[in-house]
Amino acid sequence: MKAWIVANYGKKLGQPANVVGDWLRIDLIHNAGGLFGLVQGAAPILAAITVVVVGVLVGIELRAGSRSWLMTITLGLLLGGAVGNFIDRIQYGYVLDFADIGIGTWRFYIFNIADSAVTISILLMIVMWFLAPRLLTGDPAEATKSDGAETPVAG
Repeated sequence: MKAWIVANYGKKLGQPANVVGDWLRIDLIHNAGGLFGLVQGAAPILAAITVVVVGVLVGIELRAGSRSWLMTITLGLLLGGAVGNFIDRIQYGYVLDFADIGIGTWRFYIFNIADSAVTISILLMIVMWFLAPRLLTGDPAEATKSDGAETPVAG
């Protein structure tokens, strides 16, 4: 998709084109920073950080195995987004962002699909963090104790 965007809108850098009225526009920009345009001009540093993050994510998934399909999906989204933006940083020295959502003069940050994957994965991690005690407990004995049932005492 990004190659199509560049081929069709590359000469119109910074000139938005409506896709779904004013709500969704294609506005190709070069983002030399991180997520939401933070830390501008730090593409080489962000690329190096990405390599470390990818290693950590692979290690987490290998350690956790397939115990949680939700964690596997979350890490996959994070890994895919990180690698997608990493490729841009290595290839161009910046990330190509193009999705512009908003109404009238109120616009969200211009982003790409990789940014969306990273954002969704972060939201999923927050949800899992809050729900982890309910989702990840695998000990039936602990579940019995917490629901108020009496536990037999060994005698």
